[in-house]
Amino acid sequence: MMYARSEPADREPDTSARPPLVRELLLVVGLFAIYKLGRQAASGHVEEAYRNAGHVWDFERAVHLPGEGVVQGALLHSETLVHLANTYYAIVHFPATLLFLAWLYWRRPMHYVWSRRILAVLTGAALALHLLFPLAPPRMLAAAGLVDTGQVYGPTVYGDTPAADSMANQFAAMPSLHFGWALMVAVGLIVATRSRWRWLWLLHPLVTLLVIVGTANHYWLDSIVVSALLAVALAALRLERTAPVRVLTPWPSGFGGSEPTVAPTALPMSRIPDPAVSEAYASSSGGRP
Repeated sequence: MMYARSEPADREPDTSARPPLVRELLLVVGLFAIYKLGRQAASGHVEEAYRNAGHVWDFERAVHLPGEGVVQGALLHSETLVHLANTYYAIVHFPATLLFLAWLYWRRPMHYVWSRRILAVLTGAALALHLLFPLAPPRMLAAAGLVDTGQVYGPTVYGDTPAADSMANQFAAMPSLHFGWALMVAVGLIVATRSRWRWLWLLHPLVTLLVIVGTANHYWLDSIVVSALLAVALAALRLERTAPVRVLTPWPSGFGGSEPTVAPTALPMSRIPDPAVSEAYASSSGGRP
């Protein structure tokens, strides 16, 4: 008995959903360049960044968030662990996100476009907040009493002082794109795969959260805000994805065929018939559409 059925999620999907590679490379590189230039444009507000840091620290204590020092205290028990955390912060962020996009592009192209759009919207919103709300990280806030683990133990991606750092804006702590991108990578992989182990991808944002807080590069609030931005982006960009499905298409009258044929057709995912409903309908009608 034949009925409408979508392609299993773990099979290679229709490659027609894959956009041109050169265009995507140029787009990703262009977005990254705009982001880096935009962060640098927000790097001159030193007094405001420290003032905002004090406000964030006081707010976290007022709402009884756990102190960032709790995580760092556990981290500092092992110098090896500190080195691993600093290394994770320095080298995992960008490569993991790029590998995520590359894997989706080649293996799950129908999930690639919406994932890239979500990341672009999230990054743009974060850049706007970097410009509107410059924020010194907790490692720079004397009231926090935290250690700059990157400078003390290494490795670090930042210069000795913000003024001497030409490669990064150290006053762009709010929100944390380290955590935002890690969370989106986990969400994208969970949606794009069907393995029973796929939920383990949530370990990536969890480890990232502990790393960015334990190394005193971010406040808890930085991750809370970027999570809210990601939720808004996911809600705003709910896109209809298409997948090849098998639908029942009868022969035109006069061709002599009494049985329906199966023709591949791309339907929006929201309009793919429920197999149970299709089977019940076929049974009630004697196997004919």
